[in-house]
Amino acid sequence: MSPSAIILAAGKSTRMKSARPKPLHEICGRPMLEYVLRACFDAGCSQVIVVVGHGKDEIVSRFGDDDRIQWVEQIEQLGTGHAARMCESVLTEHKSDVFVLAGDGPLIRGEVLRTLLHAHREEKAAASMATAVLDDPTGYGRIIRDEAGEFVEIVEQADATPAQREIREVFPSYYCIRSDDLTFALSKLTNENAKREYYLTDIYGILRKAGKKVLAVQAVTQEDAMAVNDRIQQAEVDAIMQDRIQRKLRQEGVTISGISTYIEDGVAIGRDSVIQPFSFIGRDSSIGPDCIVGPFARLPRESIVPAGTAIADNAQLTTDN
Repeated sequence: MSPSAIILAAGKSTRMKSARPKPLHEICGRPMLEYVLRACFDAGCSQVIVVVGHGKDEIVSRFGDDDRIQWVEQIEQLGTGHAARMCESVLTEHKSDVFVLAGDGPLIRGEVLRTLLHAHREEKAAASMATAVLDDPTGYGRIIRDEAGEFVEIVEQADATPAQREIREVFPSYYCIRSDDLTFALSKLTNENAKREYYLTDIYGILRKAGKKVLAVQAVTQEDAMAVNDRIQQAEVDAIMQDRIQRKLRQEGVTISGISTYIEDGVAIGRDSVIQPFSFIGRDSSIGPDCIVGPFARLPRESIVPAGTAIADNAQLTTDN
């Protein structure tokens, strides 16, 4: 059976200092939420539940045409566990494994979710998580293991002891849980913690204490673990995504010369084309083979450049739309 997913996207943009909902802030030309949705669908999800709150009308308007998405509203912001509880009525209709992901983690990749799902099903776990080992784990929930290396619990930064804060294995919010076990664990959540919030991370400890198998798989790189909470992290994540975009194009036979070229997501470029320095190529543009773009060229989003075309210095191409 295909998995489903819950994406938590109800938070405000407080640390972004923005009126725009955080999931709509862009990374390389696309809203962050779009990358998370793409990863879910790439991992085989037939249905994705998106929990919205702040700016819900803007978010639904941006993605409302996709009938694979169901929308659930979290009116009160009482924590991630409370947000997941808002999905319980929908979960009862879909008995399957469920990913739970954050809407501000655009570096997530479908292949990592597929790895997590495969391990989860192979081990017949009730609940699984993908973990990462970070040089600087500040801000993340720490993975507590026993002497045998088995998972015990996740301790949030605010509740961790000094010794626990030294642990570098963290949980970057990649959940995979059987829907029935998720519903059971959500019913047992309490807010007895420093923030008086319902932590979704507590479901793992609840399930383990109930005698159910919990699996922690080190499957997330330091890059994949990065989320966006402020403008500085947005710039860092944008730079990583830009590197991924350019690396993929180079692997496909495109020369990208020099520095300060910026290529948004979804750009297709034919073999043996050359992108010169200080050029901008907008989202979903299509450039044929044997083209030369730049230097100092600007191609708006959805531009079309025929094969063999040279875009002169300082040229600005208009779209064919």
